[in-house]
Amino acid sequence: MAAPAACTRFSDNYDLKEELGKGAFSVVRRCVQKCTGHEFAAKIINTKKLSAREKQHQANYYMNGFSRRRFWMLYSKHFQKLEREARICRKLQHPNIVRLHDSIQEENYHYLVFDLVTGGELFEDIVAREFYSEADASHCIQQILESVNHCHQNGVVHRDLKPENLLLASKAKGAAVKLADFGLAIEVQGEQHAWFGFAGTPGYLSPEVLKKEPYGKPVDIWACGVILYILLVGYPPFWDEDQHRLYAQIKSGSYDYPSPEWDTVTPEAKNLINQMLTVNPAKRITASDALKHPWICQRERVASVVHRQETVDCLKKFNARRKLKGAILTTMLATRNFSSKYDAHGRSIITKKGDGSQVKESTDSSTTLEDDDIKEDKKGGVDRSSTVIAKDPEARKQEVIKITEQLLEAITSGDYDAYTKICDPHLTSFEPESLGNLVEGMDFHKYYFEHVAPKSSKFLNTTILNPNVHLLGEEAACIAYVRLTQYVDKQGATQVCQCEETRVWQKKDSKWQNVHFHRSSNTPPFSYPQHK
Repeated sequence: MAAPAACTRFSDNYDLKEELGKGAFSVVRRCVQKCTGHEFAAKIINTKKLSAREKQHQANYYMNGFSRRRFWMLYSKHFQKLEREARICRKLQHPNIVRLHDSIQEENYHYLVFDLVTGGELFEDIVAREFYSEADASHCIQQILESVNHCHQNGVVHRDLKPENLLLASKAKGAAVKLADFGLAIEVQGEQHAWFGFAGTPGYLSPEVLKKEPYGKPVDIWACGVILYILLVGYPPFWDEDQHRLYAQIKSGSYDYPSPEWDTVTPEAKNLINQMLTVNPAKRITASDALKHPWICQRERVASVVHRQETVDCLKKFNARRKLKGAILTTMLATRNFSSKYDAHGRSIITKKGDGSQVKESTDSSTTLEDDDIKEDKKGGVDRSSTVIAKDPEARKQEVIKITEQLLEAITSGDYDAYTKICDPHLTSFEPESLGNLVEGMDFHKYYFEHVAPKSSKFLNTTILNPNVHLLGEEAACIAYVRLTQYVDKQGATQVCQCEETRVWQKKDSKWQNVHFHRSSNTPPFSYPQHK
C-alpha cells in the first residue's frame, strides 16, 4: 500500500473523472493514477465547507451552556474522526476489505483514495444469480467473517456491518466480497469493552449497544448473525415497524426459525446463527471460531447444495424495501452532536444521504460519543439518552406515503381504532360531507365508522395514484394524491370512483399523525352506490 502523500497535491498524482456518489460534506469520484493508469475511487471531503458548517453551530452551543473550550473540543472531533477513518483503513490490508491506497490532506480538501469496486452490492448480485444454495450462503459469510476477523486482529471494530456495506470487487463470476465504509469504525485494545457511543443501524444493533452497556468486538459478530439469517431465507430475524418493539426483540434475542422456509436449512447453519445471535456477548462466538465452524470450513460435506428459489424471491423483496426506505439508517446517541442540524429546541437532527455509489460514503454526520463526552454530559446535565434515526429526504417521503396508505386502509376496513392512532385528536378537515365547513376533532368522522363503514368495507379497495410529497422541515410533510376506490355495485359489476386528497402530517413523539386533510368531489369515504 502506498504511504500517505503528505507533501504532494492530489492533482499531481491523479486525474479526476465522473462522480460516483455524494454526501453532505464529501463526494466520491472515479480517478486515474497518472503514473500507472490504474483506476481508483476518491472520496473528497470538503473541509472548508465542513468548517463553515460547524462554525454556524457555535452559537447553539453557547446558548445551551457550552463553554468555548467545550465547543472547540467537540469541533475538533470531526476532524479527528476523518483522521481515525484514514488511520484505520490504512492498516487494514485484506482481500475482503476495500483498501485505502492513499490519503492526501490539502488546505480545503481531504482525499481518501480507495479501491474502485465495480460489482455492486452482494445482496443485489445474489438475486441476479441463476443458482443460489446454502453452500453459496456459507461462502458469502465466510468472506465476511474473514474481513471481520482481520479487523478484530488489528484492534478494529467496524460497528456498521449491513448489506449496503458488502460489495463485490467486480461483475465477474466468483468476485470477492469486500467490506466497505469504516466511517463508524473504532479502535480497541485487545478484548476491551467500553461505552463507545450509540452507533449502528437499527436492525443490526446488538443487545449490549441497545442496553447502553460496555461493548467491543462481539457487536460485529451479532451483525454477522443477522446477515447470515437474511442470506439463508431472504428476510431478517428481527423486524417491526415500531422501533421500540424492534429493540425489545433484539434485547431479548427473540427470533425463531418458522416453517416452511427454515425446514430445508441444515441444523449446522442454525447452530452457527444461534452462536452468533447469543445475547450475552461474553458467550458469543468469535470471528476466528466462527471460521472454524463445520458449516464454514467443511462446507462441501455439511452445507446443502439445493437451489433456494424462495430465498431469492424473498431477498428481492427485502432489497426493494431497503431501497424504498433509504436503507442506510444510522442511529446514534448524540442529540446535540456538533455536526448535526438543530431544531428550535436545540435538539439535533442527524442526516445522511445514501448515495448508491460502489464506494460507500462514510457516515459524515454520524459522529459517536467518546468516553470524555459521557463524563462531561453527566457533569453538565445534558440529556443524551434519546436515539436519532438518520434518514435521507427520499426515505422520509416514502415513509409519508406508507403512513397515508395505512390510514386509507383503516378507512376502507372500517377500523376506527387504527384510524384514531394515526390521526391527531384535533384533526381538521374540509370535505364534501362537511358541506364546505372546517371540521375539527374526531366525532364527525366517528359517525361514518359506526353507522356506514361496517356495511361497505367488505367490497372496497383503495389505491393511491401520483403521490406528491412536500417535506416541511424535519417534522412535517404534505402529501397530495389521487385516490381510486374500487367497489362492487348491486349487479355485481366492478366500479371505480376517484377523488383528490391532500393531507398534512406532523411527527409527534416520533410518530406521524394526520393533522389536516382536504378531499375534493362528492364521494364520501364509505357510502357508495350499492349501499344506498
